[in-house]
Amino acid sequence: MTTPNKTPPGADPKQLERTGTVREIGSQAVWSLSSCKPGFGVDQLRDDNLETYWQSDGSQPHLVNIQFRRKTTVKTLCIYADYKSDESYTPSKISVRVGNNFHNLQEIRQEFQLVLS
Repeated sequence: MTTPNKTPPGADPKQLERTGTVREIGSQAVWSLSSCKPGFGVDQLRDDNLETYWQSDGSQPHLVNIQFRRKTTVKTLCIYADYKSDESYTPSKISVRVGNNFHNLQEIRQEFQLVLS
């Protein structure tokens, strides 16, 4: 999602999109996963249904790769993780890396605050 201003922590991304505060740009990218179980892939990761999800099927690290066809400014990244539903598989650490290709990725953020409700 892109946004002209800072997005408030804990804000509902769908509500922000409806009000025009942010714009979903994930559909402009090519998404790939390091691994996934059948029926738990990119489509389930991106379908806006909280009952479906991506489930990896391989050794760590588990990666979600998002490639835009041209240079794209991303100001806000929204990730939904349901710790209560399955704490053993909810990520405890998320790393965000950016670059021009897979060979020059640089980490820009590693520590995220998981909001548990």
